Amino acid sequence: MLKLPTLALVALAFVLTPSISPVQAGNPTSREQIKLSFAPLVRQAVPAVVNIYTRRVVRTAASPLLADPFFRQFFGGNLPPGMTRERVQNSLGSGVIVGAEGVVVTNHHVIAQADEVTVVLSDRREFEAKVIGSDERSDIAVLKIDTKGEKLPTLAFGDSDALEVGDLVIAVGNPFGVGQTVTSGIVSALARTNIGVSDYRSFIQTDAAINPGNSGGALVDMDGHLIGINTAIYSQTGGSVGIGFAIPSSLVKAVLTSITQGGKMVRPWLGAGGEAVTQDIAQSLKLARPAGVIINQIAKDGPAARAGLHLGDVITAVQGREVDDPEALRFRLATLPLGGDAHLTVLRDGTEREIEIRLTPPPEDPPRDTTNITGANPLSGATLANLNPALVEEIGLGPVAGGVVVLRIDGGSIAQHLQIQPGDILLAVNDHKVASVSEAKRLLAADARGWRVTLSRGGQTLSLMING
Repeated sequence: MLKLPTLALVALAFVLTPSISPVQAGNPTSREQIKLSFAPLVRQAVPAVVNIYTRRVVRTAASPLLADPFFRQFFGGNLPPGMTRERVQNSLGSGVIVGAEGVVVTNHHVIAQADEVTVVLSDRREFEAKVIGSDERSDIAVLKIDTKGEKLPTLAFGDSDALEVGDLVIAVGNPFGVGQTVTSGIVSALARTNIGVSDYRSFIQTDAAINPGNSGGALVDMDGHLIGINTAIYSQTGGSVGIGFAIPSSLVKAVLTSITQGGKMVRPWLGAGGEAVTQDIAQSLKLARPAGVIINQIAKDGPAARAGLHLGDVITAVQGREVDDPEALRFRLATLPLGGDAHLTVLRDGTEREIEIRLTPPPEDPPRDTTNITGANPLSGATLANLNPALVEEIGLGPVAGGVVVLRIDGGSIAQHLQIQPGDILLAVNDHKVASVSEAKRLLAADARGWRVTLSRGGQTLSLMING
């Protein structure tokens, strides 16, 4: 830690120490005035926070030799039962009861791929839980336990948009499996969008101690309301260093509503894409400062096009709340219900205007036509699908005009050996442009002496050359 000279510290202390008498300063005059306790708040919050234990059976090769892809290809990527052994993988996390009938919210990563999920209440009762729905992109999952009609204590949602930096908060969870634990701190920052935890990044940052096992637990304000779900920490050692992140309650509520009503998360479709306004862009547009999202792509007949949004428009706010980058724009839209309207504040030619966009689900047009490719070709073992707005939103590709995407790769397949990855967009086969799955199937079924496959990955174009 950098140390300033002692003299400088003394001078600073002198400057910052006001000359106020004890009476003016309002010094406490009794023990009761000195006492500060979170106990009443904790008594209210703790009964609604649960521990979550998951169990997963993992099958591994009985011999390291059998794990080699060369040998696995002879079994289609799946080893026979006699060549595998099973081990049980356990993990733990936390959750919050938001429905008295037994509805619990937690993180997706807490229950991902679990075979069994057990919820343990604060009074140590255990329940098997059913996963109603889970949304990997927001890292939120919704569970249900059978309470036999008993009403459970819940935490009411608070308004995460009303939070300010410096507000006191408490975090409740099960760190390291030691048991339910409460820590306190302040809101250190808001709308953190550069945290690569989920696709919808607008986290509440807090210095309330959060450790492994706290994931899915509650971040509670001083009114006893749930204002966030603890989800990640910044740490080089695995322990708390005072930088923790929580998913705001506004997004948690939106995901909870969508999953409980339809079984999965469906987000509103803007039908437009853009980039953050940089200093150079701000100067070229004669803006006072770099802020907002400049639109550089608009889907034909999409909500943005129908509402009159233009290329070059700068979206500065949604529902009156500022957005500084595409992540913040996606987050704000994701918190709004389908069927309603979004009010966008837009700068066009130096003039601010309001545009109202109808919030509709992304369409399944064209149909996905999900197909597993087989045969002697470079994409054998890959599952392909036609890109449409619903699929683009589902897998988080960002605005894409269309084409064919790789959804899955079979283990031990030709496609896996060629290092083709889920999320790759198939552009061409032997220099013939691919616009649909049916076209890809036709080109891959052709009798070819060699193959040239062109893919798009992360904005870069890749070409694979395979000799026949």
